[in-house]
Amino acid sequence: MYQEDLQYFKEELYNMLNEIQEKGQSTLENMSDGHEQYADPADRASMESDQFFTLRLRDRDRKLVNKIKEALERIEDGTYGICEGCGEEISIPRLKARPVTTLCIDCKSKQEEQEKGK
Repeated sequence: MYQEDLQYFKEELYNMLNEIQEKGQSTLENMSDGHEQYADPADRASMESDQFFTLRLRDRDRKLVNKIKEALERIEDGTYGICEGCGEEISIPRLKARPVTTLCIDCKSKQEEQEKGK
């Protein structure tokens, strides 16, 4: 992979990281500000459901942060873009679609087939 490709993905990963951190901060601010009282139990249930959904999204983001940090480490150690399954290069279009991926499309397809068969 060319140095300019690595720089592109490094910037993309840092942008993803910043976006997730901004969303997390916004969620914290929104949840700590809202001490509204709801007379209607249905309104309260709806609000709690929305908060639960938001927290689930932030949990997914937390897991993605770990994957982003691992991808940045792979850039630094020279293994970014190398498939952990077969050792071949992962295509640029695949990396653009999923910059944190560790598997080429063929190995990912095989993995999904194996998971489906269980």
